Amino acid sequence: MTVTTPDRPGLHPVDEAARHIPPASVARLTIYLRALNSLLAEGIERVSSEELADAAGVNSPKLRKDLSYLGSYGTRGVGYDVQYLNRQISVALGLTLDWRVAILGAGNLGRALAGYSGFGSRGFEIVALFDADQLVVGSEVGYLRVSAVDDLEAVLERTRTNMAVLAVPAAVAQELCDRLVAAGISSILSFAPVVLQVPPHVQLRKVDMSTELQILAYHAQRAQEPDLGPVSRAQ
Repeated sequence: MTVTTPDRPGLHPVDEAARHIPPASVARLTIYLRALNSLLAEGIERVSSEELADAAGVNSPKLRKDLSYLGSYGTRGVGYDVQYLNRQISVALGLTLDWRVAILGAGNLGRALAGYSGFGSRGFEIVALFDADQLVVGSEVGYLRVSAVDDLEAVLERTRTNMAVLAVPAAVAQELCDRLVAAGISSILSFAPVVLQVPPHVQLRKVDMSTELQILAYHAQRAQEPDLGPVSRAQ
């Protein structure tokens, strides 16, 4: 599908090229979008590349390079129209589409995710919450009623789910992932502490908080170490 946008000076349609944005640039686009949302909340209508880059914590050339993948270069001396650029990035990231999300696992993490109000404002609607514990099934989390994981496929079809989050133990993650894929879900975010195997057409993103904490611990340790100078080679 090609998404077109109205003609505006210095801005061009977001088309098929937006599908080939490098992963690192995609990650930064989400940061630019957050900065633009903050500017909109403050009533700011235009922003220079330097100001936006500073708000996002990157340098101006990198920001301009990232936005060039969208066909957007701003207007020299004028900058970017904040609302229009916000829309342009949202289109490129697919946030203007209808994303209906199911969460598998109604434990502490699953309940926290289901109750997070920020998803809705970013284009994601939580439409189903599942668990295997019969003591949990039928309980309510916000406006959602927890469904039995045995009914996974039927509920996914009824709610027209097209994205899923795995917040389940490692032991059952692969089995549930396989069922999601078989049900036609091709976008999955996993919090399970295990490497999952999916077909090439499935987009799988993994969030491992323990790994991130270990990386932080490494950098914190390095910051506290005295400068010992160059490491000498063993004789």
